[in-house]
Amino acid sequence: MDGLLLQETANDRVSAGQLDELVGVARGLVADGVINQDEVEFLENWLIANRDMSDLPAVNTLYRRVREIMTDGIADDAERAELLETLHRLSGGDLKQLEALRGNALPLCSPAPALAFHSTIYCFTGIFNYGRRRLCEEAVIERGALASGLNSKTNVLVIGMYTTDIWQDSTIGSTISNAVEYRRKGVPISIVSEVHWRAHL
Repeated sequence: MDGLLLQETANDRVSAGQLDELVGVARGLVADGVINQDEVEFLENWLIANRDMSDLPAVNTLYRRVREIMTDGIADDAERAELLETLHRLSGGDLKQLEALRGNALPLCSPAPALAFHSTIYCFTGIFNYGRRRLCEEAVIERGALASGLNSKTNVLVIGMYTTDIWQDSTIGSTISNAVEYRRKGVPISIVSEVHWRAHL
């Protein structure tokens, strides 16, 4: 189990670094309010070089769209304007848009419950738009909550928004599966999305 947690942490660190880089690339490209042919080609090359991120729906959508645009080798005015708008949303962290792209197969509570912080025990798993897991934990600790690994005393499991709908096959799958099992046994654990959690900060 400890080995799985270490592997999960290492994978999150690498992926979080790539996501940070992608957001930085997006911000750089939209900084002057226009995107030109060279910038579209640069973005295409970056996405190809980081193709391992394609299991993240938001990144995969961007990758496929850029590849479509560059099918004929030229990004026309309309295509560049559309891409500029997409990159604006990505660089600005449009949580609702990315959440919609993520998929809906996660075992989230429905309806999502109101969240409290005082004396509440939080666990975080997956890859977060908010930042690395440590930053998420600090955010709840500052508000009077506790943060720990998943156990039977956990009140809330927050799943990062970049977790895909094939979570069962990922390294974070064991944490989510264990939370579902706790819930099945009557442990009052809430499983919520990052978007829902962020709305309560």
